[in-house]
Amino acid sequence: MPATELRPDPAAPPTPAVRSRLPAVGTTIFTVMSALANECAAVNLGQGFPDFDCDPRLLDAVEAALRAGHNQYPPMPGVPALRQALARKTEALYGRRYDPEHEITVTAGATQAIFSAILAVVQPGDEVIVLEPCYDSYVPNIELAGGVAVRVPLRADFGPDLDAIAAAIGPRTRAMLINSPHNPSGRVWQRADMLRLQELLAPTEVILISDEVYEHMVFDGQLHQSAARFAGLAARALVVSSFGKTFHVTGWKVGSVLAPAPLMAEFRKVHQFNVFTVNTPMQHALAAYLADPAPYLQLPDFYAAKRDRFRAGLARTRFELLPCEGTYFQCVRYAHLAVPERDLPETEFCRWLTREIGVAAIPLSAFYGDGREQRLIRFCFAKREATLEAALLRLARL
Repeated sequence: MPATELRPDPAAPPTPAVRSRLPAVGTTIFTVMSALANECAAVNLGQGFPDFDCDPRLLDAVEAALRAGHNQYPPMPGVPALRQALARKTEALYGRRYDPEHEITVTAGATQAIFSAILAVVQPGDEVIVLEPCYDSYVPNIELAGGVAVRVPLRADFGPDLDAIAAAIGPRTRAMLINSPHNPSGRVWQRADMLRLQELLAPTEVILISDEVYEHMVFDGQLHQSAARFAGLAARALVVSSFGKTFHVTGWKVGSVLAPAPLMAEFRKVHQFNVFTVNTPMQHALAAYLADPAPYLQLPDFYAAKRDRFRAGLARTRFELLPCEGTYFQCVRYAHLAVPERDLPETEFCRWLTREIGVAAIPLSAFYGDGREQRLIRFCFAKREATLEAALLRLARL
């Protein structure tokens, strides 16, 4: 049954006009493509969320927390047991000890963490360096804080262009956002990249916001080069992580921020008036679940196996596969497909792919301010084997 058309009531009082804080922003491509996938009964490899369940032990821990009465406000920075568990985990993985009392805050997901971090450190007129292509919340967050986004393109292979970054740093540069493993490309920063960045930032007052939500999805024996590993970066960094991404519970919207005490004090000033606190029983459950490191230590192998099977299937098509060193995203170039639609712009190609082939993807142009066209699209392989096989069967027509 079609939706009822909403018609204005001519007798109703007028609604006041609003001067938009984000006049160029509409509905995100992720929402648009997911809606189209539902409409077309397509396999949705667009939006980045798993279609499989989390570990039943984590659900058991949530139930135990609920029944234990953990249903009221927790402390503003987060449940102490969870902050302590994060401190132990970070020290074990990256060799840096963060004080749970003053240097760790639990957030309502990583997106809120990034927004609060930007609001905490960026004043009107400050410049913030972002590396394109980038996650779509970064620039609107900067603009809402009154800052100016300075877009620096990654290299053609999506690695960081440190010379371009150096050239972009100026007297008005207040902060810089980096993201590794990188969404949307799936590339991973190397130790040499981080050391060079540390050298570039050393003589500056630039604050680093390090988006590390895919920290446990690094493949082929590589190490995740967290900003926490490097003393010169850690001293100026707000390090953002995501329980939702790590434990297949994106809908819980629980993340974290690690930072030196002076930076964290400013972050919490914003956090307390933004969300104040985060879901209490989930925090208790995550604290208990983190006692066993196996779930996140096994994650690279878990997702690498999905990546390898998905890439093997895509290799039977005419898609050109780009490297995937981390995350759960695979980028492909469609310029060599034997179909007329190979000449379509990325967004139109994704619409065609969804409607006619039955598989939804995301155009990389959506991650650029200028909508740059490279005939590249992104698939998400954080899906059940049956989902991936169904998608590959449809894509085999290409």
